Amino acid sequence: MGRMRLLDLTLPAPAENLALDEALLEEAETAAEPLETLRFWEPAQIMAVVGRSSRIESEVNLAACRELGIPILRRISGGAAIVAGPGCLMYALVLSFQNYPTLRVVNQAHAFVLGTLAQALAPFVPGVHCCGTSDLVLEAGSGSLKFSGNSIRCRKRHFLYHGTILYNFPLDVISRCLKIPPRMPEYRNGRDHRAFVTNLPLSGECIRRALISAWNAVEPIVDWPRELTARLAAEKYGNSQWNQ
Repeated sequence: MGRMRLLDLTLPAPAENLALDEALLEEAETAAEPLETLRFWEPAQIMAVVGRSSRIESEVNLAACRELGIPILRRISGGAAIVAGPGCLMYALVLSFQNYPTLRVVNQAHAFVLGTLAQALAPFVPGVHCCGTSDLVLEAGSGSLKFSGNSIRCRKRHFLYHGTILYNFPLDVISRCLKIPPRMPEYRNGRDHRAFVTNLPLSGECIRRALISAWNAVEPIVDWPRELTARLAAEKYGNSQWNQ
């Protein structure tokens, strides 16, 4: 694994943070050589984020979000709705198909990225492993408990793989804001959100260090794509037509 760029940056607005993930992917696509990045961010406020093809009314409790003042946004990748905020570390990886040609097969991309994450976290929390299509879980007496959901967006030369890592999040908010998803992995066994999700018992800083080491992300980014991020935030992620 070669050296990777590192960006630990949370922008002020939810739309800007979703835009920056896409901007890093677009920046890589237009670069002359493979351009790989690991980014971290952590929302300053609770937010709901639906997948690219999600029907909001099927996955999100709109009344609860309105009551709690929680914005609902749409990401560029697939998968079901999530709730994030302080205590939920968000990570994003931009990886090159030139460096990883087998990862054009989506299931192999899930297995490779999540396997790398699980291997990085397992020394601190034994038993971390992949489950379903794109989850990371801990084992408990009641079954596998999910602490990380993930999704992918592929372009011609690179792909964006990003997700959540719950570590100190108020889990009851998830039950209030999200409906039971229309599609569930078999291992969930029909459990509601509160019986299905958990926090990883690690600090955000420890998680960051583990992932930085696993991906050899040792080159800090100084010049991130500010203009593209601002444009995507204004025209797309901050636009109700895209989100709704």
